[in-house]
Amino acid sequence: MIRDQFRGGSLPVDNVQALAAKNLQDVPLRYIRPENQDVDILVNMDDKIEIPVIDMSKLLVNKGELSKLHSACKDWGFFQLINHGVGEDVMDKMKKDIAEFFALPLEEKMILFAYEISDSGLQLPILSGILFGVIPSQIYWCPKNGSSLGQYSSDVQEVSKCLWRMMAKNLGLYSEKLLSLFEDGNQGIRMNYYPPCPQPDKVIGNNPHSDVCGITLLTQTNEVQGLQIKKDSKWLPVKPIPGAFIVNIGDIIEIMSNGEYKSIEHRAVVNKAKERLSIAAFNHPNMETMIGPLKEILKDDKAALYKSLAHDEYLRLVFSCKRDGKNRIEVMKL
Repeated sequence: MIRDQFRGGSLPVDNVQALAAKNLQDVPLRYIRPENQDVDILVNMDDKIEIPVIDMSKLLVNKGELSKLHSACKDWGFFQLINHGVGEDVMDKMKKDIAEFFALPLEEKMILFAYEISDSGLQLPILSGILFGVIPSQIYWCPKNGSSLGQYSSDVQEVSKCLWRMMAKNLGLYSEKLLSLFEDGNQGIRMNYYPPCPQPDKVIGNNPHSDVCGITLLTQTNEVQGLQIKKDSKWLPVKPIPGAFIVNIGDIIEIMSNGEYKSIEHRAVVNKAKERLSIAAFNHPNMETMIGPLKEILKDDKAALYKSLAHDEYLRLVFSCKRDGKNRIEVMKL
């Protein structure tokens, strides 16, 4: 159940890392994106628009920083989190282990439940990855370097706890409300490898989508950029700050906040000459949690904009849909 849940409805396909090793000059047709896809509508970088930056060390003592967090969750759905308290040694060890893992022979990686993301009806993304299901005190499908994953997972959960408290406060909730729903929930950690591609403009690294979880914390593990978010109908490249987490609101928080906070469509593009590596931690509520607008949000006869479903029913519903833009949250709207 946990294994299938974190796959998110993805289907196994040929390993693109092995494909990239063949040094092909032309990308196989199954990876070519439709020509009418809006991948080239980019924000003018001369505008110097960047996602908000939140200083976690100031959140507990600075009302202005708390207000910035609220605006970031409400108006952007994405922000970079600095001074988050996770040690540089922990981050560096995890980055080193990821690089070493993807340098292993394909046969060794496949033993550790590596698979490619694919979604019925969409062109295939140029992405290779391995997903680990992590719940309190237990790690599934853990590689030889699992000690770094365990420490990293634990530290990321502590960062998430702080964010849950601050977000609850901004939403006018009891400070422990969101934490009580997510503290004993599932955490999925996915290590991503985007190989260099000879025709980067004709493919997509990871198809446009929003995350079905509560929040996601992403670490960029090398200097190659690729993440883009959809802002005002245009794609905005994200420039990672070294050592920062890139945090995004997931569909579940959009639903629980009754739309006050928004999950944002995002994608990944590939580089012609260099590989890109990242690690994403997806935070899900516990399985007893109802997925729907919180009753504390629906005060003063405020109308619910989303359905309320049992957690397992929600997962079955959203994972039966194609992973395409924000269509998975659309099925939850009333």
